[in-house]
Amino acid sequence: MRHLLSATILVILTCGCSFAQKNEEVLYQTSTINALLDEIYDGNVTFGELRRHGDLGLGTFNNLDGEMIGLDGVFYQIKADGIAYPVDDLMKTPFAVVTFFESDETKEIDKSVNYKQLKLFLDSMLPTENIFYAFKIEGAFEYIKTRSVPRQNKPYPPLVEIVKNQPIFEFHDVKGTLVGSWFPDYMKGINVPGYHFHFITEDKKAGGHLLECQTDNVRIGIDYTSNSYLSLPEDDDFYNAELSKENRDTLEKVEK
Repeated sequence: MRHLLSATILVILTCGCSFAQKNEEVLYQTSTINALLDEIYDGNVTFGELRRHGDLGLGTFNNLDGEMIGLDGVFYQIKADGIAYPVDDLMKTPFAVVTFFESDETKEIDKSVNYKQLKLFLDSMLPTENIFYAFKIEGAFEYIKTRSVPRQNKPYPPLVEIVKNQPIFEFHDVKGTLVGSWFPDYMKGINVPGYHFHFITEDKKAGGHLLECQTDNVRIGIDYTSNSYLSLPEDDDFYNAELSKENRDTLEKVEK
């Protein structure tokens, strides 16, 4: 297990600095989840830049314009209509996490399990709860339930209010891919502690933020990662945001 040979957690905080060298052993993140919860919906990282740091990941778009999923080096924007659109390199993100995905372990589930059972199965695959993980789960699903969020205008409303009216999408007997991450509890405020998944159909036409699922036959790939690179915005909104407050309850409402 190549990542476990060096268990040191490296977190580099930058402000608008370029991560010059391609590092395939790093989860690269722009901004923080607490900033998103504090209505910081504008970012300065383009998808052209984000592509330099990973070929798999998830996040959102400026103005909170939908859900982002990155798969095999291609980024997709799943808007409030549930449709997946290609992403231009000049588009920007206020929050995203990506990595160059390389499986350290793969397993198959050839029986039907729901989202809660899937997460318990994934728990059994984690060698430790003290590093970071990226996931690619491909195959057939009996049921998928997702959401997206509509583009927002200033003054921005809180995310917890936006998701109260979030569009919901349901898929039955569908093939596709779940892209996800797992962050330790000590990363709360930086990213979503625990599991976070976005879904896209096999034909790359639809998807969203995962709310529920029922698998049929899926193949799980997991990438162990001991390094995290955090790039922070350089603007007044971010500098003046109150990012130290406890947002666990709010985050749970947003994620569910």
